[in-house]
Amino acid sequence: MRTDSIQLAHGSGGQLSHQLVVELFLKHFSNPILDELEDAARLHVSRFTSHASGPPDLKLAFTTDSYVITPPFFPGGDIGKLAVCGTVNDLAMRGAQPLYLSAGFILEEGLPMRDLERIVESMGRTVAEVGAQIVAGDTKVVNRGSADRIFINTTGIGLVPAGMELSATNVQAGDVVLVSGTLGDHGMAVMIRREGLAFESELKSDCTALNGLVAQLLEAAPHTHCLRDPTRGGLATALNEIAGRAGVGMEIEEQSIPVRDEVRAACELLGLDPQYVANEGKLIAIVPADEADAALAAMRGHPLGCDATIIGHTTEEHSGRVVLRTPLGARRILGMLVGEQLPRIC
Repeated sequence: MRTDSIQLAHGSGGQLSHQLVVELFLKHFSNPILDELEDAARLHVSRFTSHASGPPDLKLAFTTDSYVITPPFFPGGDIGKLAVCGTVNDLAMRGAQPLYLSAGFILEEGLPMRDLERIVESMGRTVAEVGAQIVAGDTKVVNRGSADRIFINTTGIGLVPAGMELSATNVQAGDVVLVSGTLGDHGMAVMIRREGLAFESELKSDCTALNGLVAQLLEAAPHTHCLRDPTRGGLATALNEIAGRAGVGMEIEEQSIPVRDEVRAACELLGLDPQYVANEGKLIAIVPADEADAALAAMRGHPLGCDATIIGHTTEEHSGRVVLRTPLGARRILGMLVGEQLPRIC
């Protein structure tokens, strides 16, 4: 797929997003840290001292993200909570303890002050619950019509424990693939609100910070190879990214993928596939087979992982591809997202 101008699909997290990153940004920005293409960069901060007993090198996780979701308020959250949770989760996917965040605001002229205060209050409450701090920020105001009410950029820094080496490149054939809960909740909750659809029960976004769940998982399964939060592009795109980076194939059981009935019904109504719908409070864990049961039990023992399940495994076959096994026993390639299913979803 080639285009002469930026399309909405360049922000989907799918094929065009990947193409933009690899063929444009990496072309000009390439370096060993960036080239890892993980949720957060891992930085080695050397501490030089004249004393042999001085402090060891520090490892920090560093990430940044921008949030342009519409509408800015949705069942289960708002753009402020989303910005904090999204950044914290990117740090957590490298096993890092979140410490500090920055927050940059682009505000459209005419944004009601009460809406801005509601968003900022939500950010403050969420970051306090995580145990981190917002320590820097910036505000810009643009003319009416130059933005859509409010855009937020957040950057996060976290401390990576000694020996923690989570990365897609660690994944090996024979590993087990788990998800922490039901998929598609966030994307469909936002889309239902955006389109004014009505269902018998209100679907809420799963927007939440995952650092507590990650800590419990890693304590039970210390040799976990990779964590990833399936945000833009959903489960299918995240699995394809991991398979491509690791050079392994994946075999996924469709009937094992947890999806709420409300999400499935909404997807059928709108002609969408829940495996490509964004999530903001779920994670993928890829662990060695001998730690899979411990990982599953640890996740199910946490409030945010009570619906965790094993959905498949990695294999030496069909390297870089994800194969979905249907309930009827058929097999099909589960590719990366093409185009844009749900614009402005995060």
